[in-house]
Amino acid sequence: MDLGIKGKTALVCASSKGLGRGCAEALAEAGVHLVLNARGAEALEATAADIRAKWGVNVTAVAADITTDAGRDRVLAATGGKADILVTNAGGPPPGLWSDWTRDDFIKALDANMLTPIALMQALLPGMIAQGWGRVVNITSQSVKSPIPALGLSNAARTGLTGFVAGTARQVAPNGVTINNLLPGIHATDRAISLDGGVAKAQGISVDEARVRREATIPVRRYGTAAEFGAACAFLCSQHAGFIVGQNILLDGGAGNATI
Repeated sequence: MDLGIKGKTALVCASSKGLGRGCAEALAEAGVHLVLNARGAEALEATAADIRAKWGVNVTAVAADITTDAGRDRVLAATGGKADILVTNAGGPPPGLWSDWTRDDFIKALDANMLTPIALMQALLPGMIAQGWGRVVNITSQSVKSPIPALGLSNAARTGLTGFVAGTARQVAPNGVTINNLLPGIHATDRAISLDGGVAKAQGISVDEARVRREATIPVRRYGTAAEFGAACAFLCSQHAGFIVGQNILLDGGAGNATI
């Protein structure tokens, strides 16, 4: 399918690996030029070079912490303050117990997983509105619909972002701009390795056994891939998705047991 977005420009955050890279790859395959961001310069430059060679699109790599004012300023400067597509993404806060978290822990989680995406939207939505077209996809979590007890920091911050998007998406839709959220379940990424490692340590089992047990709770009996996640993201960014507004779309292999 031709997504109809060849030649457009996208800012994709946390895109040196994992789900962010999956989104960047899928957009590049559709002919979209990219501004990629991640904290680690070496991995980011390697990803940028690979995508350039594979898809022949322009790729600008900006190594910076997108959750800081200075980092966002550097990344936004690389876009010239304008992008047709924005994919927000940031690593999730660590798991833990409700009684362990301090105010500083919550502020850090809110900065990364709620306030940073909001700041990026506030910076780039005016340009999208002015040109009468734009796409925003926020990578959040399945925990927005089905809270994960050990991920209370993530549950709180990402749900806050979801509330902001719910209202904002309806305000900008008349201008040809859509905002939607993608809610990943467990995918075969470094985040999965980290979570499985925590389970393995707590239960005294191997990481492989922890993964096997988690896979058994997913109807498709496997973890998702970055490539299939990226394909879903690219479709939401396409010309064909203009009637999808303010939605929270689960990509969890059916793990969330709900009718609606």
